[in-house]
Amino acid sequence: MKAVVYTLGCKVNDVESGSIIRGLEGLGYEVSREIEPADLYIINTCAVTAEAERKSRQTVGKAIKCNADAKIIVCGCASEKSPTDFAQKGATVYAVTGAQRKNKVLEIVSAGLKSEYGICLEEEKTYEEMPLPECLKTRNFVKIQDGCNRFCSYCVIPYLRGRSRSRLLENAAAEILQSTAQETVVTGIDVSEYKDEMGRDLTDLMLAVKDADTRIRLGSLEVSLITPRFLDALKQVKNFAPQFHLSLQSGSDKVLRSMNRHYTRAEYLEKCRMIYENFPKAAITTDIIVGFPTETEEDFVASLRIVEEAGFAQIHAFPYSPREGTNAYKKYKELPSALKKERVERLLAKGAEEKKRYLESFIGQGLEMVPENCIDGYTEGYSENYIRLYVEGEMEKRPTQVRVERLFKDGVLVTVVKQ
Repeated sequence: MKAVVYTLGCKVNDVESGSIIRGLEGLGYEVSREIEPADLYIINTCAVTAEAERKSRQTVGKAIKCNADAKIIVCGCASEKSPTDFAQKGATVYAVTGAQRKNKVLEIVSAGLKSEYGICLEEEKTYEEMPLPECLKTRNFVKIQDGCNRFCSYCVIPYLRGRSRSRLLENAAAEILQSTAQETVVTGIDVSEYKDEMGRDLTDLMLAVKDADTRIRLGSLEVSLITPRFLDALKQVKNFAPQFHLSLQSGSDKVLRSMNRHYTRAEYLEKCRMIYENFPKAAITTDIIVGFPTETEEDFVASLRIVEEAGFAQIHAFPYSPREGTNAYKKYKELPSALKKERVERLLAKGAEEKKRYLESFIGQGLEMVPENCIDGYTEGYSENYIRLYVEGEMEKRPTQVRVERLFKDGVLVTVVKQ
Protein backbone atom coordinates (compact mmCIF):
# COMPACT_ATOMS: atom_id res chain seq x y z
CA MET A 1 0.00 0.00 0.00
CA LYS A 2 1.27 3.45 -0.95
CA ALA A 3 0.45 6.68 0.89
CA VAL A 4 1.38 10.30 0.30
CA VAL A 5 1.57 12.81 3.15
CA TYR A 6 1.79 16.29 1.61
CA THR A 7 2.49 19.31 3.82
CA LEU A 8 1.75 22.98 3.33
CA GLY A 9 2.68 25.75 5.74
CA CYS A 10 4.76 25.92 8.89
CA LYS A 11 7.39 23.72 10.52
CA VAL A 12 4.83 22.58 13.09
CA ASN A 13 2.73 21.15 10.27
CA ASP A 14 5.89 19.49 8.94
CA VAL A 15 6.62 17.86 12.30
CA GLU A 16 3.03 16.63 12.60
CA SER A 17 3.24 15.21 9.09
CA GLY A 18 6.40 13.39 10.18
CA SER A 19 4.44 11.83 13.03
CA ILE A 20 1.65 10.80 10.66
CA ILE A 21 4.25 9.25 8.33
CA ARG A 22 5.75 7.26 11.21
CA GLY A 23 2.25 6.06 12.17
CA LEU A 24 1.40 5.06 8.59
CA GLU A 25 4.65 3.13 8.25
CA GLY A 26 3.69 1.26 11.40
CA LEU A 27 0.45 0.31 9.65
CA GLY A 28 2.36 -1.13 6.70
CA TYR A 29 2.28 1.79 4.27
CA GLU A 30 5.10 2.90 2.00
CA VAL A 31 5.03 6.69 2.35
CA SER A 32 6.12 9.60 0.15
CA ARG A 33 6.02 13.36 0.82
CA GLU A 34 5.37 14.28 -2.84
CA ILE A 35 2.17 14.14 -4.88
CA GLU A 36 2.46 10.97 -6.96
CA PRO A 37 0.30 7.89 -7.65
CA ALA A 38 -0.83 6.36 -4.33
CA ASP A 39 -3.72 4.57 -2.63
CA LEU A 40 -4.07 7.15 0.15
CA TYR A 41 -3.39 10.88 0.33
CA ILE A 42 -3.09 12.92 3.54
CA ILE A 43 -3.12 16.65 2.75
CA ASN A 44 -1.92 18.73 5.73
CA THR A 45 -3.19 22.22 4.90
CA CYS A 46 -2.34 25.82 5.86
CA ALA A 47 -4.50 28.94 6.32
CA VAL A 48 -2.01 31.60 7.40
CA THR A 49 -2.77 33.56 4.20
CA ALA A 50 -5.44 33.45 1.49
CA GLU A 51 -2.75 32.17 -0.89
CA ALA A 52 -1.94 29.28 1.46
CA GLU A 53 -5.63 28.29 1.51
CA ARG A 54 -5.78 28.44 -2.28
CA LYS A 55 -2.72 26.18 -2.59
CA SER A 56 -4.27 23.76 -0.10
CA ARG A 57 -7.39 23.41 -2.24
CA GLN A 58 -5.27 23.04 -5.38
CA THR A 59 -3.27 20.23 -3.78
CA VAL A 60 -6.44 18.22 -3.18
CA GLY A 61 -7.27 18.65 -6.86
CA LYS A 62 -3.79 17.42 -7.83
CA ALA A 63 -4.22 14.32 -5.70
CA ILE A 64 -7.57 13.56 -7.33
CA LYS A 65 -5.98 13.88 -10.77
CA CYS A 66 -3.20 11.51 -9.71
CA ASN A 67 -5.62 8.78 -8.65
CA ALA A 68 -9.35 9.47 -8.66
CA ASP A 69 -9.98 6.15 -6.87
CA ALA A 70 -7.68 6.88 -3.92
CA LYS A 71 -8.88 7.82 -0.46
CA ILE A 72 -8.07 11.41 0.53
CA ILE A 73 -7.96 12.74 4.09
CA VAL A 74 -7.60 16.50 4.54
CA CYS A 75 -6.32 17.94 7.84
CA GLY A 76 -4.72 21.16 9.05
CA CYS A 77 -5.64 24.80 9.45
CA ALA A 78 -7.38 25.38 6.09
CA SER A 79 -9.70 22.42 6.67
CA GLU A 80 -10.38 23.62 10.22
CA LYS A 81 -11.31 27.07 8.88
CA SER A 82 -13.40 25.98 5.89
CA PRO A 83 -14.18 22.25 6.14
CA THR A 84 -17.00 22.30 3.59
CA ASP A 85 -14.64 23.67 0.92
CA PHE A 86 -12.87 20.32 1.05
CA ALA A 87 -15.83 18.08 1.77
CA GLN A 88 -17.53 19.43 -1.36
CA LYS A 89 -14.84 17.85 -3.51
CA GLY A 90 -17.17 14.85 -3.51
CA ALA A 91 -16.85 11.20 -2.59
CA THR A 92 -13.12 11.23 -3.37
CA VAL A 93 -12.40 13.19 -0.17
CA TYR A 94 -12.94 10.49 2.41
CA ALA A 95 -12.53 12.55 5.57
CA VAL A 96 -11.94 16.15 6.61
CA THR A 97 -10.31 16.62 9.99
CA GLY A 98 -8.85 19.86 11.34
CA ALA A 99 -5.82 21.54 12.87
CA GLN A 100 -6.33 19.89 16.25
CA ARG A 101 -6.19 16.20 17.20
CA LYS A 102 -4.16 15.14 14.17
CA ASN A 103 -3.95 11.65 15.66
CA LYS A 104 -7.49 11.39 14.30
CA VAL A 105 -5.96 10.81 10.87
CA LEU A 106 -4.16 7.70 12.10
CA GLU A 107 -7.27 6.50 13.94
CA ILE A 108 -9.27 6.73 10.70
CA VAL A 109 -6.63 4.86 8.69
CA SER A 110 -6.08 2.18 11.33
CA ALA A 111 -9.85 1.52 11.33
CA GLY A 112 -9.42 0.28 7.78
CA LEU A 113 -10.89 3.19 5.78
CA LYS A 114 -14.20 1.33 5.71
CA SER A 115 -16.50 3.42 7.90
CA GLU A 116 -18.40 6.40 6.52
CA TYR A 117 -16.53 9.61 7.24
CA GLY A 118 -17.01 13.22 6.29
CA ILE A 119 -16.24 16.28 8.36
CA CYS A 120 -14.93 15.24 11.77
CA LEU A 121 -13.35 18.18 13.61
CA GLU A 122 -12.35 17.57 17.22
CA GLU A 123 -11.14 20.01 19.87
CA GLU A 124 -7.88 19.33 21.68
CA LYS A 125 -7.83 20.74 25.23
CA THR A 126 -4.57 19.20 26.44
CA TYR A 127 -1.35 18.49 24.57
CA GLU A 128 -1.71 15.31 22.53
CA GLU A 129 1.37 13.15 22.02
CA MET A 130 1.81 11.79 18.50
CA PRO A 131 4.17 9.10 17.21
CA LEU A 132 7.78 10.32 17.16
CA PRO A 133 8.45 11.79 13.68
CA GLU A 134 11.30 10.64 11.48
CA CYS A 135 14.64 11.74 12.93
CA LEU A 136 16.68 13.25 10.11
CA LYS A 137 20.47 13.02 10.25
CA THR A 138 21.20 16.70 9.68
CA ARG A 139 18.35 18.72 11.21
CA ASN A 140 15.57 17.35 13.37
CA PHE A 141 12.48 19.19 14.64
CA VAL A 142 10.92 18.56 18.06
CA LYS A 143 7.44 19.95 18.72
CA ILE A 144 6.89 21.01 22.33
CA GLN A 145 3.75 23.17 22.17
CA ASP A 146 0.58 23.82 20.18
CA GLY A 147 -2.07 26.53 20.01
CA CYS A 148 -1.90 30.25 20.76
CA ASN A 149 -3.39 32.65 23.32
CA ARG A 150 -2.18 35.93 21.80
CA PHE A 151 -5.00 36.76 19.36
CA CYS A 152 -3.04 39.26 17.29
CA SER A 153 -5.64 41.20 15.33
CA TYR A 154 -4.37 39.95 11.92
CA CYS A 155 -3.97 36.25 12.78
CA VAL A 156 -6.52 33.46 12.38
CA ILE A 157 -4.34 30.70 13.87
CA PRO A 158 -5.63 30.90 17.51
CA TYR A 159 -9.16 30.30 16.20
CA LEU A 160 -7.99 27.19 14.32
CA ARG A 161 -5.27 25.68 16.51
CA GLY A 162 -7.02 26.44 19.81
CA ARG A 163 -5.56 27.63 23.08
CA SER A 164 -1.93 27.06 24.05
CA ARG A 165 -1.11 23.52 25.18
CA SER A 166 2.34 22.31 26.19
CA ARG A 167 4.04 18.94 26.18
CA LEU A 168 5.18 17.41 29.46
CA LEU A 169 8.77 18.52 30.07
CA GLU A 170 10.05 14.95 30.55
CA ASN A 171 8.69 13.90 27.14
CA ALA A 172 10.01 16.95 25.33
CA ALA A 173 13.42 16.70 27.00
CA ALA A 174 13.72 12.98 26.26
CA GLU A 175 13.12 13.51 22.53
CA ILE A 176 15.69 16.33 22.38
CA LEU A 177 18.30 14.39 24.37
CA GLN A 178 17.79 11.28 22.24
CA SER A 179 18.07 13.16 18.95
CA THR A 180 20.82 11.77 16.75
CA ALA A 181 20.64 14.73 14.37
CA GLN A 182 23.51 17.20 14.17
CA GLU A 183 21.02 19.96 14.96
CA THR A 184 17.63 19.86 16.71
CA VAL A 185 15.13 22.70 16.32
CA VAL A 186 12.65 23.20 19.18
CA THR A 187 9.37 24.28 17.61
CA GLY A 188 5.69 24.97 18.28
CA ILE A 189 3.00 27.46 17.36
CA ASP A 190 4.16 29.72 20.21
CA VAL A 191 7.14 28.16 22.03
CA SER A 192 7.44 31.31 24.18
CA GLU A 193 4.20 30.24 25.87
CA TYR A 194 5.57 26.78 26.70
CA LYS A 195 4.44 25.82 30.21
CA ASP A 196 3.62 22.21 31.06
CA GLU A 197 0.96 21.04 33.49
CA MET A 198 3.44 21.33 36.37
CA GLY A 199 4.21 24.96 35.53
CA ARG A 200 7.66 24.36 34.02
CA ASP A 201 8.53 26.78 31.24
CA LEU A 202 10.96 27.00 28.32
CA THR A 203 13.78 28.08 30.63
CA ASP A 204 13.28 24.91 32.67
CA LEU A 205 13.26 22.82 29.49
CA MET A 206 16.52 24.38 28.28
CA LEU A 207 18.18 23.59 31.60
CA ALA A 208 16.91 20.01 31.37
CA VAL A 209 18.62 19.54 27.97
CA LYS A 210 21.71 21.70 28.56
CA ASP A 211 24.10 18.74 28.12
CA ALA A 212 22.56 17.49 24.86
CA ASP A 213 25.07 16.50 22.17
CA THR A 214 22.85 17.78 19.36
CA ARG A 215 23.06 21.49 18.54
CA ILE A 216 19.89 23.14 19.86
CA ARG A 217 18.15 25.88 17.91
CA LEU A 218 14.92 27.58 18.98
CA GLY A 219 11.96 28.42 16.75
CA SER A 220 10.23 31.80 16.61
CA LEU A 221 10.25 33.68 19.93
CA GLU A 222 8.23 36.51 21.46
CA VAL A 223 9.66 39.63 23.12
CA SER A 224 8.20 38.69 26.52
CA LEU A 225 10.42 35.59 26.71
CA ILE A 226 13.71 37.52 26.65
CA THR A 227 14.60 37.89 30.34
CA PRO A 228 17.86 37.61 32.30
CA ARG A 229 16.70 34.23 33.66
CA PHE A 230 16.07 32.85 30.16
CA LEU A 231 19.32 34.18 28.70
CA ASP A 232 21.32 32.84 31.66
CA ALA A 233 19.83 29.39 31.03
CA LEU A 234 20.74 29.50 27.33
CA LYS A 235 24.35 30.29 28.21
CA GLN A 236 24.43 26.98 30.11
CA VAL A 237 23.31 24.96 27.07
CA LYS A 238 26.43 23.19 25.78
CA ASN A 239 25.49 23.34 22.10
CA PHE A 240 23.12 26.30 21.88
CA ALA A 241 22.75 27.93 18.46
CA PRO A 242 22.65 31.70 19.09
CA GLN A 243 20.02 32.61 16.53
CA PHE A 244 16.98 34.43 17.91
CA HIS A 245 14.03 34.67 15.54
CA LEU A 246 12.38 37.46 17.52
CA SER A 247 8.96 38.28 16.09
CA LEU A 248 8.51 42.03 15.42
CA GLN A 249 5.72 42.59 12.82
CA SER A 250 6.08 46.41 12.79
CA GLY A 251 8.49 49.12 13.86
CA SER A 252 5.64 51.52 14.64
CA ASP A 253 4.13 51.72 18.13
CA LYS A 254 0.79 52.78 16.65
CA VAL A 255 0.65 49.80 14.30
CA LEU A 256 1.79 47.42 17.04
CA ARG A 257 -1.15 48.56 19.18
CA SER A 258 -3.62 48.02 16.34
CA MET A 259 -2.08 44.59 15.75
CA ASN A 260 -2.62 43.76 19.46
CA ARG A 261 1.10 43.20 19.95
CA HIS A 262 1.97 43.84 23.58
CA TYR A 263 5.30 45.69 23.39
CA THR A 264 6.75 48.93 22.03
CA ARG A 265 9.63 49.44 19.60
CA ALA A 266 11.75 50.68 22.53
CA GLU A 267 11.03 47.49 24.48
CA TYR A 268 11.85 45.39 21.42
CA LEU A 269 15.19 47.16 20.92
CA GLU A 270 16.02 46.71 24.61
CA LYS A 271 15.50 42.95 24.23
CA CYS A 272 17.86 42.99 21.23
CA ARG A 273 20.45 44.79 23.35
CA MET A 274 20.11 42.13 26.06
CA ILE A 275 20.63 39.37 23.50
CA TYR A 276 23.77 40.97 22.05
CA GLU A 277 25.11 41.59 25.54
CA ASN A 278 24.87 37.87 26.34
CA PHE A 279 25.61 36.51 22.83
CA PRO A 280 27.81 39.04 20.96
CA LYS A 281 27.76 37.01 17.70
CA ALA A 282 24.04 36.29 17.83
CA ALA A 283 21.88 36.53 14.74
CA ILE A 284 18.57 38.25 15.39
CA THR A 285 16.12 37.49 12.59
CA THR A 286 12.51 38.55 12.36
CA ASP A 287 9.16 38.75 10.54
CA ILE A 288 7.62 42.07 9.52
CA ILE A 289 4.13 42.55 8.11
CA VAL A 290 3.98 45.34 5.56
CA GLY A 291 0.87 47.30 4.66
CA PHE A 292 -1.23 46.61 7.74
CA PRO A 293 -4.42 48.71 7.28
CA THR A 294 -3.40 51.33 9.87
CA GLU A 295 0.14 51.71 8.47
CA THR A 296 0.95 55.18 7.12
CA GLU A 297 4.13 56.08 5.25
CA GLU A 298 5.51 57.40 8.56
CA ASP A 299 4.73 54.08 10.24
CA PHE A 300 6.41 52.19 7.42
CA VAL A 301 9.53 54.36 7.70
CA ALA A 302 9.66 53.38 11.39
CA SER A 303 9.85 49.74 10.25
CA LEU A 304 12.65 50.63 7.83
CA ARG A 305 14.60 52.35 10.60
CA ILE A 306 14.28 49.54 13.12
CA VAL A 307 15.86 47.08 10.66
CA GLU A 308 19.11 48.97 11.06
CA GLU A 309 18.64 49.83 14.73
CA ALA A 310 18.10 46.18 15.68
CA GLY A 311 20.96 44.97 13.47
CA PHE A 312 18.90 42.19 11.95
CA ALA A 313 20.84 39.40 10.29
CA GLN A 314 17.83 38.64 8.13
CA ILE A 315 14.21 39.72 7.80
CA HIS A 316 11.15 38.05 6.31
CA ALA A 317 8.73 40.68 4.99
CA PHE A 318 5.15 39.84 4.06
CA PRO A 319 2.30 41.95 2.71
CA TYR A 320 -0.70 42.00 5.05
CA SER A 321 -3.24 39.33 4.09
CA PRO A 322 -6.77 39.90 5.48
CA ARG A 323 -8.12 36.80 7.22
CA GLU A 324 -11.84 36.48 7.68
CA GLY A 325 -12.82 36.11 11.33
CA THR A 326 -9.99 38.22 12.74
CA ASN A 327 -10.48 41.61 14.41
CA ALA A 328 -8.46 43.39 11.73
CA TYR A 329 -10.68 41.92 9.01
CA LYS A 330 -13.79 43.20 10.75
CA LYS A 331 -12.40 46.61 11.69
CA TYR A 332 -10.12 47.88 8.91
CA LYS A 333 -10.15 48.53 5.17
CA GLU A 334 -7.27 46.94 3.26
CA LEU A 335 -4.59 49.14 1.72
CA PRO A 336 -4.03 48.99 -2.08
CA SER A 337 -2.06 45.93 -3.25
CA ALA A 338 0.34 48.07 -5.29
CA LEU A 339 1.25 50.10 -2.20
CA LYS A 340 1.87 46.94 -0.15
CA LYS A 341 4.04 45.47 -2.92
CA GLU A 342 6.13 48.65 -3.19
CA ARG A 343 6.71 48.76 0.57
CA VAL A 344 7.67 45.08 0.72
CA GLU A 345 10.30 45.67 -1.97
CA ARG A 346 11.73 48.66 -0.07
CA LEU A 347 11.85 46.73 3.19
CA LEU A 348 13.49 43.69 1.61
CA ALA A 349 16.12 45.94 0.04
CA LYS A 350 16.87 47.44 3.45
CA GLY A 351 16.99 43.95 4.96
CA ALA A 352 19.48 42.86 2.29
CA GLU A 353 21.76 45.79 3.22
CA GLU A 354 21.75 44.79 6.89
CA LYS A 355 22.28 41.12 6.07
CA LYS A 356 25.34 42.03 4.00
CA ARG A 357 26.69 44.15 6.86
CA TYR A 358 26.16 41.25 9.29
CA LEU A 359 27.84 38.70 7.02
CA GLU A 360 30.83 40.95 6.36
CA SER A 361 31.48 41.23 10.09
CA PHE A 362 32.41 37.52 10.13
CA ILE A 363 35.06 37.58 7.38
CA GLY A 364 38.22 36.02 8.79
CA GLN A 365 36.40 34.54 11.78
CA GLY A 366 35.70 30.93 12.73
CA LEU A 367 32.27 29.28 12.81
CA GLU A 368 30.90 25.77 13.22
CA MET A 369 29.23 24.31 10.16
CA VAL A 370 26.60 21.59 10.02
CA PRO A 371 26.89 20.32 6.41
CA GLU A 372 23.64 19.44 4.64
CA ASN A 373 23.91 18.94 0.88
CA CYS A 374 26.46 19.02 -1.91
CA ILE A 375 25.13 20.95 -4.93
CA ASP A 376 27.07 22.07 -8.01
CA GLY A 377 30.40 21.26 -6.41
CA TYR A 378 29.79 23.04 -3.09
CA THR A 379 28.80 21.59 0.26
CA GLU A 380 26.11 23.77 1.84
CA GLY A 381 25.12 24.11 5.48
CA TYR A 382 24.47 26.52 8.32
CA SER A 383 26.54 27.99 11.13
CA GLU A 384 25.39 28.17 14.73
CA ASN A 385 24.09 31.71 14.09
CA TYR A 386 22.27 30.63 10.92
CA ILE A 387 24.67 31.97 8.32
CA ARG A 388 24.45 30.04 5.06
CA LEU A 389 27.90 28.48 4.49
CA TYR A 390 29.49 27.09 1.32
CA VAL A 391 32.61 24.90 1.10
CA GLU A 392 34.14 23.88 -2.21
CA GLY A 393 33.94 20.11 -2.66
CA GLU A 394 31.99 17.43 -0.81
CA MET A 395 32.27 17.17 2.98
CA GLU A 396 31.42 14.50 5.50
CA LYS A 397 28.15 15.31 7.27
CA ARG A 398 29.41 16.13 10.74
CA PRO A 399 29.92 19.40 12.66
CA THR A 400 33.05 21.04 11.27
CA GLN A 401 35.07 24.13 12.21
CA VAL A 402 35.41 26.53 9.29
CA ARG A 403 36.85 29.98 8.52
CA VAL A 404 34.88 32.67 6.67
CA GLU A 405 36.66 33.89 3.50
CA ARG A 406 34.21 36.13 1.62
CA LEU A 407 30.60 36.78 0.68
CA PHE A 408 29.22 34.10 -1.62
CA LYS A 409 25.71 33.60 -3.07
CA ASP A 410 23.22 34.10 -0.20
CA GLY A 411 25.84 33.55 2.49
CA VAL A 412 29.60 33.17 2.75
CA LEU A 413 32.33 30.98 1.32
CA VAL A 414 34.33 29.18 3.99
CA THR A 415 37.35 26.88 4.24
CA VAL A 416 37.70 23.96 6.62
CA VAL A 417 39.97 24.54 9.58
CA LYS A 418 42.32 21.59 10.08
CA GLN A 419 41.36 19.68 13.23
